[in-house]
Amino acid sequence: MELKNAVAVVTGANRGLGRHLAAQLVERGAKVYAAARRPELIDLPGVTPLRLDVTDHASVEEAARIASDATLLINNAGVLTGAALIGGDLDEVRREMETNFFGPLATTRAFAPVIEGNGGGAVLNVLSVLSWMHPGGVGSYAASKAAAWALTGATRDELAPRGIAVSALHVGYMDTDMAAAVPADRKTAAADVAAQALHGIETGLPEIVADEVTRQVKQSLAVSPQPSAV
Repeated sequence: MELKNAVAVVTGANRGLGRHLAAQLVERGAKVYAAARRPELIDLPGVTPLRLDVTDHASVEEAARIASDATLLINNAGVLTGAALIGGDLDEVRREMETNFFGPLATTRAFAPVIEGNGGGAVLNVLSVLSWMHPGGVGSYAASKAAAWALTGATRDELAPRGIAVSALHVGYMDTDMAAAVPADRKTAAADVAAQALHGIETGLPEIVADEVTRQVKQSLAVSPQPSAV
């Protein structure tokens, strides 16, 4: 997909990876709707702030009505609570699933007819290495990202005949607020991840793997997990 003159909607664009994606899209000549629950916090030059709460159906539908010229949707908004599936707060588990799975599902459903009506385009879902690796301490987040990976594959098949390519971005630790406690030498710069993501959209990659840790985890998917000691 050609990004120059594309019309992109980037969710969670007020900070972190979303902010870098929005800024780099502007640099490449795209029109950008920078979407967030609080659009007044968006201070990027050259973008159009857009109110969009991915957990609010009415907000999603209104955003799709406003951004009626969209040709690219980047589902970047997400939440990490650290909840475990068995011992964690069930409300937090639901919040992660609502944001990380039902959120991109809602936005994709709303924007698919918009993108199709504008001649086709693309959807990018920002996922995680935890789509494929599921440690118990962040079981809720991992489950939501695994579900979003399945969502990506299924919607790719559904939307291809409508001229819409669907891709997934998988990455480990990034230098964002979400990974603030992680040592710097274990994190990838968010700007670098954004550049890889946009290159993947331009070249039509179905999956974009942004760092070495994630590549290693993907390669190990065929290895059977070891049984837990009981």
